[in-house]
Amino acid sequence: MSRAAIRYAKAILNLAKDQNTTDLVNSDMQLIASTIEAHPQLDNVLNNPVIKAEAKKTALLAVFSNLNTATVGLLDVLMANKRLNVLHKVALNYNLLYNELNQQQTAIVTTATPLTEELKTKVLAKIKTLTDKTVSIENNIDESILGGFILRVGDKQYNASISHKLKNLKREFTLN
Repeated sequence: MSRAAIRYAKAILNLAKDQNTTDLVNSDMQLIASTIEAHPQLDNVLNNPVIKAEAKKTALLAVFSNLNTATVGLLDVLMANKRLNVLHKVALNYNLLYNELNQQQTAIVTTATPLTEELKTKVLAKIKTLTDKTVSIENNIDESILGGFILRVGDKQYNASISHKLKNLKREFTLN
């Protein structure tokens, strides 16, 4: 992540705290991040040096018509500083800072098939033993792990996938 994006994210978080709008700005930032990820052409527009900053801002306001005034102010500052290209990273960093502020964390659980509610409850119970923060679960599907799961909470990872166990077995047999 760029240091500039982190600085802008911290600045907008501080402004949102002062205005008591951290939740609203977080919703805006989640929307911006997910939209840019889902539509790479929007990211291409923001990173295109040929397109004028005013046209980029007009496009952003057309796509995101219900933004909070603090978020619109961020767009103005990014435009004035010729930094609209870091908007996606600013949004991602804001979400991380917001989660830290509110003692929230996202656990990423990778499984071969979608998580059932029963398994989700068990995973949440296990996660509660690892962290004292409020945790939400994001389920990624990756059929290549064959079975089991990979759990990532913050910078900790627990790999209980079948493919991982098979690789370990293969490594043991080749070393002997």
